Amino acid sequence: MIELRGLWLGYGRQAVLSGVSMELTPGKVLALLGPNGCGKSTLLKTILGLQPKLGGEILVDGTPSDQITPRQLAQKVTYLAQSRNTPNISARRMVLHGRFPYLSYPRRYRKEDYEMVEKALQWADAAAFADRSMEELSGGQRQKVYLAMALAQDTETILMDEPTTFLDVAHQLEVMATARRLAGEGRAVLMVLHDLCLALRWADEIAVAAEGSLLFRGAPEEAFKSGILNRAFGVRLARVMTEGGWQYYYQ
Repeated sequence: MIELRGLWLGYGRQAVLSGVSMELTPGKVLALLGPNGCGKSTLLKTILGLQPKLGGEILVDGTPSDQITPRQLAQKVTYLAQSRNTPNISARRMVLHGRFPYLSYPRRYRKEDYEMVEKALQWADAAAFADRSMEELSGGQRQKVYLAMALAQDTETILMDEPTTFLDVAHQLEVMATARRLAGEGRAVLMVLHDLCLALRWADEIAVAAEGSLLFRGAPEEAFKSGILNRAFGVRLARVMTEGGWQYYYQ
């Protein structure tokens, strides 16, 4: 489990978020929302050690993150980045990269690695183009491959930075359903999202970062009723009850 205690993060000496304290709860999908530049992506990178923290603590299963090797951390936390390079390799080979934290040098894939990759390709709806080059795929297809790579890493905590980018509406819903399924297996899922309606509809919890701090953490119902999203984003959210539950929209 990941726990943040009074975390300060930013670049150089300039903090973009300060005093962040929260846990990533197993079995829950937490949507992190906030205006552009508020530190959402920086928070994920700081948790992973890709960006140095300015203060506070990051605990991984009770151990300070600076006492854990990158390989050990990669066996506990998966990161689906917002932007990535596109190598000239097959989609299946790309997904195999998710198994690197479990391999010793020289890298020799095992039967269980290949089995996990095929499972991940099916989960992400990417099996149909697994043998095609990454350079040949559309933006949406590439996003599915990167999601499969993250799933193949098979960790207890999954951090996703804008995972619905480049996807049409149907596939956005598939990504959210996959996140819920992973949480249902007992994993902690933290998703940075820009679509407020999607987050309110699918997440178990909402966290709102704005004005240099974490302003809110709670259930979607509480987030909507509090008006915090209207305040942070300068919008007016409304909702209507349907057979499938609350549907949210902008007025």
